[in-house]
Amino acid sequence: MAKKRRPQPQAAAATRRKDGAAAEGNYPVVGAREPCPCGSGRRYKACHGRSAAHAATELVQRPFEGLAGECDWVALRELVPAATAELKLAGGLPDGVPSVTLATVLPMAWPALRRDNGAVLLGLQNDTASGDLSRDLADTLRRALTAEPGSPVAAGRPAADGPRLQDLLDPDAAFEPIVHTGFEFWVENAENATGEVAASLERANAAAVPTARIPGLEGAYWCEAPEKNHLRWVTPYPEEQLLDALARLHAAGTAALGEDTRLVGSFRAHGLVVPVWDLPSGMGADEVAAPAAAFGERLAKALATDTPLTAEERRARGGLTNRQITLS
Repeated sequence: MAKKRRPQPQAAAATRRKDGAAAEGNYPVVGAREPCPCGSGRRYKACHGRSAAHAATELVQRPFEGLAGECDWVALRELVPAATAELKLAGGLPDGVPSVTLATVLPMAWPALRRDNGAVLLGLQNDTASGDLSRDLADTLRRALTAEPGSPVAAGRPAADGPRLQDLLDPDAAFEPIVHTGFEFWVENAENATGEVAASLERANAAAVPTARIPGLEGAYWCEAPEKNHLRWVTPYPEEQLLDALARLHAAGTAALGEDTRLVGSFRAHGLVVPVWDLPSGMGADEVAAPAAAFGERLAKALATDTPLTAEERRARGGLTNRQITLS
């Protein structure tokens, strides 16, 4: 076994404050049982390694908070099978990168892909290495920008103090998802695909649930199911306030979106609440757009009401709470 290194007295003194505590700063990652580079004399895992491990595992409840279109980011992560959105970087695109595009999923579940022409595709629906999805995606994006053209980007673990999407993306750029009927965006000239590429596209397209974005309503997505359709609406409102408002509407009989529609509950995803409605199988995305917009107006009024809930509204709220699940 190699002899353990002891911290040099000069280095230790240089990194200690007058009160004897280790100075704060960015230190290289070393073996868990090795001396901490800060010079404290303790093992790394018991010193700065502890805060690094905590930062890597601590769950960020709202990883997309502060990004334009937060509700749509959540929807593309959890609800939408095939969609893309152009991303604008703060400071512009680097040389040799004509575009950066967010994609719900990429072939072979790659975290990212750099095309032959230098364009970057960033996958959203991937497993992550830390508790901060935004930091994981930012790390993948940075590595994709410098990857060799024509190559995928492997998964990695970001530094605990690495940048987040909020640091890399232009805060003033709109986020406009485009929902696709299939995954032809995976490859250029998909109509000419043959062999295994064509077969892979066919399998992926067959598994995709038909989905459409409701125009003008951030985070609202219609999807088609075998027996009934659904509207799932990612909302930006605080959970308690939203549940109170939904309970008021439910008790008043105004929570539905028309005949044979029903608010069936909600789920949480990345810190936001997503109400869900059952729709008749014959009600498509175009037919639900106007009723959903009208519901949005009713919801805004209910959100502005701060009177205590009535007994009937409390019962309605309890029912909604009991039917709530957490996705992430």
